[in-house]
Amino acid sequence: MNNDDYQITHIDPTLHNEDLAPLPPGKRHWGWFEIFNVWSNDIQSLFGYTLAATLFISYGLSGWAVLAGIVLAGFIVMGLVQLTGKPSVRYGIPFPVMARSSMGVRGANFPALVRGIVAIFWYGVQTYFASTALALLLNALLEPAVDAPTLLGITAIGWISYCLVCAFQVLLFVRGMAWITRFLNWAGPLVYLVMIALMIIIWYQAGPSLLTELGTIFSGSGEYEAGPVAAFFAVVGTMVAYFAAVVINYGDFARFVKSERQMTVGNLLGLPVSLAIFSIIALVITAGTVVVFGETLTNPTDIIARVDNLTLTIIAALTFFAATVGINLVANFIPPAYDIANLAPAHISARTGGFITAAIAFFIGALWVAFISQVGVAAFVDTLGAILAPLYGIIVADYYLVRKQHLNLQHLFSAQPGTDYYFSKGWNRKAMIAFAVASIFSVASVWVPAVSQLHGYAWLLGAVLGAALHYLLMLNHR
Repeated sequence: MNNDDYQITHIDPTLHNEDLAPLPPGKRHWGWFEIFNVWSNDIQSLFGYTLAATLFISYGLSGWAVLAGIVLAGFIVMGLVQLTGKPSVRYGIPFPVMARSSMGVRGANFPALVRGIVAIFWYGVQTYFASTALALLLNALLEPAVDAPTLLGITAIGWISYCLVCAFQVLLFVRGMAWITRFLNWAGPLVYLVMIALMIIIWYQAGPSLLTELGTIFSGSGEYEAGPVAAFFAVVGTMVAYFAAVVINYGDFARFVKSERQMTVGNLLGLPVSLAIFSIIALVITAGTVVVFGETLTNPTDIIARVDNLTLTIIAALTFFAATVGINLVANFIPPAYDIANLAPAHISARTGGFITAAIAFFIGALWVAFISQVGVAAFVDTLGAILAPLYGIIVADYYLVRKQHLNLQHLFSAQPGTDYYFSKGWNRKAMIAFAVASIFSVASVWVPAVSQLHGYAWLLGAVLGAALHYLLMLNHR
C-alpha cells in the first residue's frame, strides 16, 4: 500500500477525525527501541514491581517456578500483541477503528467504551502509584511529622504529590506523542539502572543472609489450595491479565511503528527478555527486605524510604515517577482518549477525550488507598482482564479467521447500508452475543466459588471462548 491508499475518499464525520484516520507509513517514526521502552516502562512501573514481588510470595511455589511462569507469560503476551499489532501496522489504524470490522461501525463504540472505562480505571490507579514516588521525594526533603493526619488514607504531602502528578500527565499529553516518546526513551533505561543500584545496596546490607532467604523463596513455602500445577498457571494467568489492557488496544501505538519486523524485535526484547531480568531483580530485592528490615516489602518506594541514602532516594523517586507516568500515558491515557473520541468524532477530539479521562480518573486514584486496594491486587487485575478478554478474542478471530487478514479501509469509515461493516444498522449482533456469553463466564471465574479455581487464567479462557463463539456465529457471514 502506498500513501494514497490511506486516504479516506468519502468521509463520514460521525466516524472520522484526524486522530482516528489511517496513518500512512511516511508519518510513522517508531522503531524497535520505542516498542521496547513501552514494555519496559509497563513492567518497571511501581504497580508492575508490586505485582511481580507479590507473585513470588503468595502462591507457595518455588522462586524458579514463579520466575518460569512470569517468563512464560511474557512469551504469551508477545504472541497476543503480535496478533493485534499486525493489522494496525499494515493499515495504520487505532484500536477503535480496528474494532469496527468485527463489531460494526456503530457497534465498535461498545468495545471502545468498555476498553475506555478499564483504561480510565487503570489510569487513576497508576497515577496514585506514581504520586507515591513523588511523595517519597518530598518526604525525604521536607521530613514531615510521622503521625501526620490523613484524608482517605493519604497524607497532605500525598495529596499534593497526587495533584502534581495529575497535572503533569495532562500537560505532557497536551504536548503530543513526540514528547511522550522522548519521555519513555530515557525513563525506561534509567529505571533499570536505579533498580540494579537498589539491588546492590540491599544485597550489601543483607550480607550472606540474603542467600539463605533466597534459598527459602526458591524452595517454596505454603500451599495453594488447588495444588502446585494450578498455582503455576494462576501465576501465568495473572501476569497475562496484568497486560490485558495494553494487549487489546496495542494497535493504538503499533500504528506508529515503521514495519512489522521492528515491532517484533521490540516485543521480544521488551516482554520475555525484559520481564525475566526485572523479575530476577525484584526477587533479590524482595528477599533482601526480609533480612534487612525484618518484613517483606513489595513496594519499591517503601524499600527506598528505609534505605538511609538521600541521593538514592531522590534519583529513585524521580525515575520511578517517570516510568510510571510514561506507561500510564501510553497504556492508560491515550487509548481512552481515542476511545472517547470514537463515540462522537465530529464533536470530540482525542485531546478532549484526554481531559475527560483525567477528570474521571482523578477520583479513582483518590479512592485507591481507602477502598479499591482492599479488593486485593490479584482480584483487581483478574477482573479487569476478564472483562476485556472476550473482546480481544472476537477482534483477533474476526481479522484472521473471518476476514482472512484483509480489511476494506474505506468501508471502516462508512455507515452506508450494504458496506462491509454495516451489518444491522451498524451493529454486529453476533459479536455482541459472543461477548455477552464469554464475559459472563470469564468474570464469574474470578468471583463465583464454583469456578474459582479458574480465576488465575480467566483472561485466557475468556479470550478463547470469545474467539470461538464469534467464529462459529460468523461461519455463514458473507
